[in-house]
Amino acid sequence: MDLSDLISAFSNKGFTAKEMVVLSGAHTTGQARCQLFRGRIYNETIIDSNFATSVKSNCPSTGGDSNLTSLDVTTNVLFDNAYFKNLVNKKGLLHSDQQLFSGGSTDSQVTTYSTSPSTFSADFASAMVKMGNLSPLTGNNGQIRTNCRKIN
Repeated sequence: MDLSDLISAFSNKGFTAKEMVVLSGAHTTGQARCQLFRGRIYNETIIDSNFATSVKSNCPSTGGDSNLTSLDVTTNVLFDNAYFKNLVNKKGLLHSDQQLFSGGSTDSQVTTYSTSPSTFSADFASAMVKMGNLSPLTGNNGQIRTNCRKIN
């Protein structure tokens, strides 16, 4: 998704662009499958060339669709602001991630979070509380999944 699509999608759920940026910071942990970022590392220009080369070693131009790469290649097991530092350095793994720092309206917010871990942490906590208050499904209308990727 491009930045305008991301902002619109979050806005449709009642979130501001600032909240969308901070919630994207959850990508400081986790992994993505090669098929989700192959187009970015092979075709996009807003990407650090050394980063692209490094990621290509685990994600060939064909095949390897299920190969995993950390969303934050610097501190992938820590919840920190390195994700935003990576975006500033053109090392966002997903196209949608790098869109947050690509000359658009959210660049300044990414810069703030890249230099202020305490601001990121505080804003993230507030946005998570807001997200937790979205109309949850209850009773027979919802379920707690034992595996987040599939319905029980």
